[in-house]
Amino acid sequence: MSSTTSTRTRILQVAAQLVGDSPDGDISTRAVCEAAQVGAPALYRHFGDKEGLLSAVVDHGFEQYLATKREREASADPVEDLRRGWDSHVEFAVRNPNLYRLMNSPAMRTPPAAALESHRILTRDLERAAAQGRIRVAPELAAQMVMSANVGVALMLVARPATFDDPGLSRRVRDAVHASILTPDPGVGPPDEAEVPSAAARLSALLRRARGSGLSTAEAALMKEWLDRVANTGPEG
Repeated sequence: MSSTTSTRTRILQVAAQLVGDSPDGDISTRAVCEAAQVGAPALYRHFGDKEGLLSAVVDHGFEQYLATKREREASADPVEDLRRGWDSHVEFAVRNPNLYRLMNSPAMRTPPAAALESHRILTRDLERAAAQGRIRVAPELAAQMVMSANVGVALMLVARPATFDDPGLSRRVRDAVHASILTPDPGVGPPDEAEVPSAAARLSALLRRARGSGLSTAEAALMKEWLDRVANTGPEG
């Protein structure tokens, strides 16, 4: 390991430790420099400014979290994968409250790369569910609904634990959100109006995965727009 890499890594590890130990999750660059035994110029050379350092801390801290998602083999049941993904997200937040609050802080003007990758992984599972006819809306909208609810629950659990103290809260919200975007198991119950948006979402997902659909690029884009509109309108739209 080069001295440059070693210095950057040491600063990053020290900053992550200080964030975790801080009562409110805030740190000063001076404290980081003192703990890492480096001068301020070295910190700014590697990270630009305090926001750059904190963004790197978030990405560094979430590497382990994302590694489990990257290495996870998709099961035959994307709905179960969605449930596990929600639960692991909340578990990570509860184990790392300061880091999690930092990742979702409005002060972070640039979304951390880890957050964007997490969203892509969620969308991928929803696209698999759509291809099986298991969701009522387009995967992109479903991902926004799930992620906003997942982050909201996790933030309340770590920011206001005295108020949000029901151990079953996360599961209840998860199941309610999933019920709003997922269809019943295939073949269970009578057909209803939800089958139309579900079928549209499924066809849109299958067309994205298929090669040689016979449509031009412009036609494929227009077809996706139409199908997503039908999927996202729902039976009451």
